[in-house]
Amino acid sequence: MKFICYPKCSTCKKARIFLTNHQIHFIERNIKEENPTVEEIKEWKDRADVPLRRFFNTSGMLYRQLHLKDKLDDMSEDEMIELLASDGMMVKRPVLVTDEFVLVGFKEKQWEEKLTT
Repeated sequence: MKFICYPKCSTCKKARIFLTNHQIHFIERNIKEENPTVEEIKEWKDRADVPLRRFFNTSGMLYRQLHLKDKLDDMSEDEMIELLASDGMMVKRPVLVTDEFVLVGFKEKQWEEKLTT
C-alpha cells in the first residue's frame, strides 16, 4: 500500500495517524518530491471511485493561480492528467493506493470502511 502525501499537510498527518493506529503497513511517498506520473494518474483514476476532477487540490495556491475552477470544464481528460502530473502540489492529498482501490483525500469514515472491514 502506498501512502502518497505532503508531510507538512495537516490532513496527511491525520491520515498517517489513522493508518498507524490501525496498524496498517504502508510505504510513504512525498508527492512534492516525487510527482505522480501520467501513467500513475491514469491508473489511479481507473481504481478510484471518483471523477478525475476530484484529484485536484482545489484549495492549493497553484490551482487558484491558474484559475482552474474556470478552466477544467473546457479541458480534456488527457489535459487534466498532464496537469496533475506536472506538479504534485496540484493533486489532492493524501492518495492511498492499494491493489484493489485508490482513495483520494482523507475521510476517516470512508477509510475505516475500506481498510478495516
